[in-house]
Parts: sequence; C-alpha cells; structure tokens
Amino acid sequence: MPSLKDIKTQINSVGSTKKITSAMKMVAASKLRRSQEKAEAARPYSSRLEEMLSSLASSAASGEGIIKLLTGTGNDQNYIVVPVSADRGLCGGFNSSINRETFKLVKSLEGDGKKVQLMPVGKKSRDFFNRVMKDQILESFVDLNVSSTGYESALNISNKLQELYFDGKFDKCILVFNKFKSAISQEVTQQQLIPLDVSNSEKDEEKENTSNAIYDYEPDEETILQDLLPKNVSIQIFKVLLESDAGEQGARMAAMDNATRNAGEMIDSLTLKYNRTRQAFITKELIEIISGAESI
Repeated sequence: MPSLKDIKTQINSVGSTKKITSAMKMVAASKLRRSQEKAEAARPYSSRLEEMLSSLASSAASGEGIIKLLTGTGNDQNYIVVPVSADRGLCGGFNSSINRETFKLVKSLEGDGKKVQLMPVGKKSRDFFNRVMKDQILESFVDLNVSSTGYESALNISNKLQELYFDGKFDKCILVFNKFKSAISQEVTQQQLIPLDVSNSEKDEEKENTSNAIYDYEPDEETILQDLLPKNVSIQIFKVLLESDAGEQGARMAAMDNATRNAGEMIDSLTLKYNRTRQAFITKELIEIISGAESI
C-alpha cells in the first residue's frame, strides 16, 4: 500500500500538470480566433483565382514556359508530395493523421509504378519521414510560423517548387494538409497544386453558365496566365498554411481541454484514494491502541 506522502506527491504533480494544460488551452484558444479569421478570409480569394484560371484553360494551347503550370508536362511518372504538419506536438492526432495519409498516398503511387519524392513542411512530418523515407526527401521547411511571417513563408516554398518543376524534377505536385472545419474538427485533404487541377472547377463553371455570363480579359489571356499562374501556386500554398495553422490551434485547444479534464478526474480519484488510505491508517492505529489497552 502506498504511503500518504506518495499519494500526496502524486496529487500535487497532477495538479501542476493540470495548470499547464489549462494555460496551454487558453493560449491555443486565443491564437485560434486570429488563425481562423485569416484562414476563412483566404478561402474566397484562392478559390476564385482557381476558377478564373480554369476558365482560361482553353486558351492555353501549348504547354511551354509558365503555361506548363496549367497544362502540365505531358507525363505523370514523377510526383512530389508536400505534407503540411505542425512544428510542435501536443495537438492530438493532428500530425499523425497527415503522416499516415501521406504514407498511404506514397505507397499507392509507388504501387502504380510512379516515382515519388517528398518535401515535408513542419518538423513533425520532417522527423517522421526522416525515419521511414529519408532517401525520398528533397528538401524540408520548418519553423515557418505563418501567423507572423505571412505570405513570405508561402513564397519561399512556391519558389522552390517552381524551380524544381521547370528543371524537370517532377510532373505533378500534391499537397496533403488538414483543412480547418471547426475548433474540434479538421479534415485531411489532398490538393493537386501543379499542374492546376481544373476538374474541380467544372461544376462551378456549369453553375455560372446558367447566367450566360461572358467575360472579356485584358490584356490577352496568355499574358494573364503568364502573370497569374506563378502567383496562384504561392496563394494556394499560403491558403494551405493558414488552414493548417488554424487546424493546429483548434486541435491543440481540444487536446489540452481533454487533458485538463482528465487531470481533474485523476486528482479526484487520487484524493479519494488518499482519504481511504488515511482512514485505514487511523483505523489500524486505533485497533493497535485498543488491543494494547486490553492486554494491560
């Protein structure tokens, strides 16, 4: 039977942990609101830009130069997968879900005879794939802190991806990230970044066609594509980073809330155990006193 001192030490230790998890929950909650606002503000702009570029897709007759970002290389043998995770843990299954989905995607592509390389974003995905697929990592990006650095972080990733693409290192790029749904819900999402996937915009175009709207683009469509296609890559990455950041804060808030409640339940259980043990010791001492008195 543990001593009263041991149980009291456990209660104090769990109480200290509860204070930490409660503080982390409040910090995550305060960060979540700002991150959520930024993520939701980026969605309309990024989706509308994709729709506009998709509507211009018919104007891209040849896949040369920058236009290759829209038309592709003509092959699909070489892939680069970009898993976007957090730099820190203590956020439930946020990071493990990304790593698990990316691992399944890589194995599925390799099963189809494709060559797959990785460019992890975030320490948790970098560390995971350093253990299981180290030879397939081209480069990694960590400590981006998109809430502070903003668009600059996305631009660095975009420039590197476009450099590799135009050097012929890959044919398709797929992002794997947690899309923010609510404070307690994130959805693991795959998005083809390069070349631009116009299939998702076909349904939207059908809806728009009901209004028979006709758009005139100035200057010509090819000039617009030359300017906007590289920007679209950066903007889509920026949107993904914001979605991931909001999802991370929501997942951490939920995880710390559960941890705080579990710590409270453990303190109650240990307190009950402490009281029962204390009562048992008192009863034992009384029995010894009574037995000693009777023997006299």
